[in-house]
Amino acid sequence: MSLSPSVYNTFIEILKEELVPAFGCTEPIAIAYCAAKARDLLGALPEQVVIEASGNIIKNVKSVIVPNTGGLKGIPAAAAAGIVAGNADKVLEVIAEVPDDKKQEIRTYLEQTAFAVKPLEDGDKLDILITVSAGFSTAKVRIARHHSNIVLLEKDGSCLYQAQYKEEACALDEADRSCLSVEAIVEFADSANLEEVTELLDRQISYNYAIAKEGLAGNWGANVGNVLLKSYGPDVRTRARAMAAAGSDARMSGCELPVVINSGSGNQGITVSVPVIVYAEELGSSRDQLYRALLISNLISIHLKHGIGPLSAFCGAVSAGCAAGCGIAYLQGGRLKEIAHTLVNSIAIVSGIICDGAKPSCAGKIASSVDAGILGYDMYINGQQFYGEDGIVSKGVENTIKNIYRLGAQGMFGTDKEIIRIMTQCD
Repeated sequence: MSLSPSVYNTFIEILKEELVPAFGCTEPIAIAYCAAKARDLLGALPEQVVIEASGNIIKNVKSVIVPNTGGLKGIPAAAAAGIVAGNADKVLEVIAEVPDDKKQEIRTYLEQTAFAVKPLEDGDKLDILITVSAGFSTAKVRIARHHSNIVLLEKDGSCLYQAQYKEEACALDEADRSCLSVEAIVEFADSANLEEVTELLDRQISYNYAIAKEGLAGNWGANVGNVLLKSYGPDVRTRARAMAAAGSDARMSGCELPVVINSGSGNQGITVSVPVIVYAEELGSSRDQLYRALLISNLISIHLKHGIGPLSAFCGAVSAGCAAGCGIAYLQGGRLKEIAHTLVNSIAIVSGIICDGAKPSCAGKIASSVDAGILGYDMYINGQQFYGEDGIVSKGVENTIKNIYRLGAQGMFGTDKEIIRIMTQCD
């Protein structure tokens, strides 16, 4: 096939939309961003704050530390951080710069202000509605479908803005992801003018490798990366798993370093990039080869997640780890056939891993998914593969991807609800 100019340009736009910096776990940061926008709209420090959130938001905020808050966790803490110290103009870096005196102010405000958290039952899986009030004035801000997509602004009962977006898309102006396919992604990676993506990828390499190194250097979370290195040694396969896991452990535990996200997730952004960087160093790959391999891993992960949705019971580490295996295959000379088989083999192995929120065990799931991605390639170059009709595998990589869409978006719908009930201890 040959990419048309319109499809080529769409791929560039997808990368620009997806590979953006974020500070902290994206679900609490989305709440902080929403709350900061509500404060700005109100024009005063809120005296009352009502946060309505979908079950998946509640699930992903429950156990993760909000950075720059002195170790606070939870939905009210995220909202308080955005209200007291947030800069809404910085979007998902809304609380990236918080002086020490503001950290204490966040804690005090949280203790002295009336916060209410309610489930939001009638919206999207990713949905946040924050209502703030002071005196006789109120303001509402709603974010839905992706972490910075504001769909409602309301002040004192008057609607100032309401998005009109397609049912199947995050927003009207979002690049069309339906043109993604493994074949088109490989062709794009081979032919892309790297000058158009260098800035995006350099930032991803710099940010995500830095937090991975910090994860190994510090005492973060469950220290999965250091456990892997101690248990299995420093070979490249273990280092790739360990560094990705370490970046997640640091991020889930409040490390105050930014990451470049993928599919709305910092953990996924770390997972699609860090193992590929580790392998490029080991193989002595050129910078251009690394860039092209990262185009493979980023876009394949986006392709997988597009049909599942941003939040699901299907663990995002799976799509990212399997995509990283595809990027590693590319570094070792693999092209369409090798990459397609790598992807099918790997998602056949780990597609049953559930998402039960953001917390330290994400690091272990990342390590397992990256391992599956690497194994998927090793299987194929050793003459082994999973065939159509083997479980959820169908003949053809795109057909198998469609099965993953069904599994993640439809099949695991009930699983998602049960996970949320378990986590919130509701009968």
